[in-house]
Amino acid sequence: MATLEIRDLHVSVDVENGTKEILKGVDLTVKQGETHAIMGPNGSGKSTLAYSIAGHPKYTITSGTVTLDGEDVLEMSVDERARAGMFLAMQYPVEVPGVSVSNFLRTSATALRGEAPKLRTWVKEVKSAMEQLQMDPTFAERNVNEGFSGGEKKRHEILQMELMKPKIAILDETDSGLDVDALRQVSDGVNRVRGTGEVGTLLITHYTRILRYIKPDFVHVFSAGRIVESGGPELADQLEAEGYEKYTKGGAAA
Repeated sequence: MATLEIRDLHVSVDVENGTKEILKGVDLTVKQGETHAIMGPNGSGKSTLAYSIAGHPKYTITSGTVTLDGEDVLEMSVDERARAGMFLAMQYPVEVPGVSVSNFLRTSATALRGEAPKLRTWVKEVKSAMEQLQMDPTFAERNVNEGFSGGEKKRHEILQMELMKPKIAILDETDSGLDVDALRQVSDGVNRVRGTGEVGTLLITHYTRILRYIKPDFVHVFSAGRIVESGGPELADQLEAEGYEKYTKGGAAA
């Protein structure tokens, strides 16, 4: 069973007058088959956690450890982290002009699997996943995220997740900018992957609406760069009713 372990993680970023610490000692364990929701107000450090785990060069790990199945994630390059089984669905997916979705997906699968998937099997695999996400087949020939609506970008992220079959999936505010129909379609895709029991999911959000569709096993409240409370799904209901005020009175991370 794959396990992502984060221990006493501290992360800083460069600012105009030096550096600023954003993560201030994060401890978290995510096992394959589990779904953890990270909730907290804007600016609490949730996305910093996601991008630091994924290897974004903007963030400097000053102390702490991140391991996947006992292997040091922080010593891995970004592509090595992906091959090890980590996946990040970004809050703001970038455009890749000149690269079609179909070529992007097959190239990614080849890199992860070590060999190109057989074309006939691959075409069926992609077509099936796209149908389940209610994506038009012509979508595959468009350039990656170029001119995509918010819902199309997020469905493309989940399409990648379904096809790449990661051990640990980090979903950074996947619900951001989605209407009700798109939210349901994206959530259905996440739940299909979760249903295999082969992926551990770290779902980052500050709204509870996505948790009506994707039921977490654990909920963690993030404030001022650290986890300040953990519980079961009932904690999300408490946050819906009471908000984050009691956690933010002492200030929050940028």
